[in-house]
Amino acid sequence: MAQGNDAALKSSLVWLAVIMVIVGICTESWKKIMATYVVGIIGIAGLILPDWDFFDRDFSRWTCPVTAEERASILAQRQTSLLK
Repeated sequence: MAQGNDAALKSSLVWLAVIMVIVGICTESWKKIMATYVVGIIGIAGLILPDWDFFDRDFSRWTCPVTAEERASILAQRQTSLLK
């Protein structure tokens, strides 16, 4: 996981904890706190954890691992797009 993704994961988990505390104070319901936790973890996992380099390929290539050449190509494309 990249450094930026690690920071995003940590801040997302902290925000989820804050939201869980607020839900707990407002509703006083353990079930609602746990539902908030489950929905939050699934949302965080869906947005932050996936290897986007893996999915940022043709659908037919998803069954094959990302090669070093593909990663280098993706990195080169990102660098050129940042320079523009």
